[in-house]
Amino acid sequence: MNYEVLKFFSQNVWKNKLIIDTILEIQFLYNIIFIQESSWSTIHSIPSPNNCEGELLVGVPHYPNWLTFTRTPTNQSDFPKVLIYINICVLHLHFFL
Repeated sequence: MNYEVLKFFSQNVWKNKLIIDTILEIQFLYNIIFIQESSWSTIHSIPSPNNCEGELLVGVPHYPNWLTFTRTPTNQSDFPKVLIYINICVLHLHFFL
């Protein structure tokens, strides 16, 4: 792979998880993918001393070949509008947010 050129891909997915899954499974030509209007959803319930049913963990899809960059939401209505997925093959470039 030629590391002198980084390839970017950007897509608005209209909060559709299936589109995100498809993009990240088939896009091997791009190094960095920007996803607009991602689907924030409940991943699972985590144990909590305050709630016997547990606290809901809300997040975005994670994939083994991609590192996810986004800011941390401050409340339930302030989810980031853009996610950045970086292919693990270019992690030696030391990205940070």
